[in-house]
Amino acid sequence: MRIIPYLTFNGRCKEAFAFYKEVLGGDLFSMSYAEAPEDVGMPKDASLIMHACLTLGNFSLMASDCPPGQPYSKPQGVSISLNVDSVKEAERLFERLSEDGHVQMPLDKTFWAERFAMFEDRFGIAWMVNCEGQP
Repeated sequence: MRIIPYLTFNGRCKEAFAFYKEVLGGDLFSMSYAEAPEDVGMPKDASLIMHACLTLGNFSLMASDCPPGQPYSKPQGVSISLNVDSVKEAERLFERLSEDGHVQMPLDKTFWAERFAMFEDRFGIAWMVNCEGQP
């Protein structure tokens, strides 16, 4: 079994996942609502993502845009945590992912980690970057 976070966006999934791929790397697969088979009754909107998956090794992050006509709720009470092996990588991820976002806790040394940060990115997704120590 694998636990895979699944995010929902309000029309910005394509933009968000292109950005995440640029910053994190990996392989990106996505499908718009317009690409769904005719018989499933999905709205034919090519600008909205029905399913996206960013895969990095054994880790995956999935998402979609909220279907047209459905109420959107911003994700709350959950963060995507990136645990990295070097301070340099923690700094790179924090700088890129927090661009134009809101920082709750800047990247800094803590009693449990060489570097730790908490922030919300420009798409409203909460992240944590944690570097417990340098190898």
